[in-house]
Amino acid sequence: MALANAQTFLFLVVFSFMFVLSMANLNYGWGPGKLNKTNCPYGNNHPNATQTSNKFNVGGSENWRYGFDYMDWARKSGPFFVNDTLVFKYDAPNPNGGFPHSVYLLPNYWSFIKCDLRRAKRIANPNQGAGKGFEFVLKKSQPYFFACGEHGGIHCNNGTMKFVVMPLKRWPF
Repeated sequence: MALANAQTFLFLVVFSFMFVLSMANLNYGWGPGKLNKTNCPYGNNHPNATQTSNKFNVGGSENWRYGFDYMDWARKSGPFFVNDTLVFKYDAPNPNGGFPHSVYLLPNYWSFIKCDLRRAKRIANPNQGAGKGFEFVLKKSQPYFFACGEHGGIHCNNGTMKFVVMPLKRWPF
């Protein structure tokens, strides 16, 4: 009996996690005729209709900065696909003030929720976001958990400088 309850609980946790990830791609259409060049939910001008990959400036015109809601940005900017590129642009450290930023890739959902940077991998240091920014290619269809890791992760801990994307595989049409 306990094993059945544990399996049911595990199923519910996994199902809930996958549901939350799928909600990041609210604009993605499912079903017959939803994903072709003439009946795209975004019209014929959607960049995914004719290109093999896209570049997304993280945060749009706000770039990678403190105080912006990146979970909301990811939800509104999706869907993301395998081989799309995320561009992180942020100011280099300033000796006269300001707070430096970086980009960390967290290993799992628990680390993401807790902003636990112990096993995270720094993929961009505070200087790499200047100019054209730091580019990260979404190479696999898996969840990617991003966060700012400067100041001991305080920018992540307040809940704004972190987000998750789940790139989808492109369907050949």
